[in-house]
Amino acid sequence: MTDIPKLTETVFDVEVLQSNLPVVVDFTAAWCGPCKMLDPVVSQLSQDWAGKVKFVKLDVDDNSDIAIKYGVMGVPTLILFVHGNPVQRLSGYQPKERIISKFSSFL
Repeated sequence: MTDIPKLTETVFDVEVLQSNLPVVVDFTAAWCGPCKMLDPVVSQLSQDWAGKVKFVKLDVDDNSDIAIKYGVMGVPTLILFVHGNPVQRLSGYQPKERIISKFSSFL
């Protein structure tokens, strides 16, 4: 299983907004059951899309300013950023096929 880096607010701009690759930000929380269910799906996608998409995690409890900025009301929420802009989002647990169908047109 791939270890997906956990971001903090201090590196968010550099890692996400200034990235040359599209970035999927997994907004998550330590106490969140559906987040844990989503982890293996996100890990699998990060392997499937290696070199094409960057995957990062952001704990909403530790980084609430960013969660608020992007309107994340619940976790898990996946937001796809392309050239620093949020272009697509999914909230709640999602099967891999649904994530692919929602995000692949932007990749």
